[in-house]
Amino acid sequence: MDYMNYPFYPYPHEQNEHGRIFPGGGSGGGIGIPGFPGGINISIPGFPPGGGFGPPGPPPGFPGGGGGTGGQDGPPSAPPPNFTPQMQQVSTFAVDPGAIRGCLFRNTFVWLQNGNSFWFYPTFVGRTSVAGWRWRNWRWTYYGTDLRRIRSFQCF
Repeated sequence: MDYMNYPFYPYPHEQNEHGRIFPGGGSGGGIGIPGFPGGINISIPGFPPGGGFGPPGPPPGFPGGGGGTGGQDGPPSAPPPNFTPQMQQVSTFAVDPGAIRGCLFRNTFVWLQNGNSFWFYPTFVGRTSVAGWRWRNWRWTYYGTDLRRIRSFQCF
């Protein structure tokens, strides 16, 4: 049998549930190569060692990126508070990075210039942007925005 043209990996212990090659199917990170039973793995950036893919984290290249979801870069372990605060301050200027930096790793309610508002858990504040976890559809999703888009915010 010609394993190089075989559409599935010929070794069942290194297949996923669909019978296809599973990233990291061997002993390290990378892709198992058909025709080379269990001995050769090629490390490819973006495929974690062991081939496991956990819950989504910040995309590579973003603050806190690289895929990790643990520690301070991961989403909060609980949902945000079950209330919507009243907006107290209205600003015609961009939000100051020093002001929102005090809300790092805290539940923060954000009002955008376009009228949208949501719970946010900031993990990064840059000179002109903020990034972290936004509560959307009953779960935390990674989100970033320009500070000029924020009308007001309040952290708890």
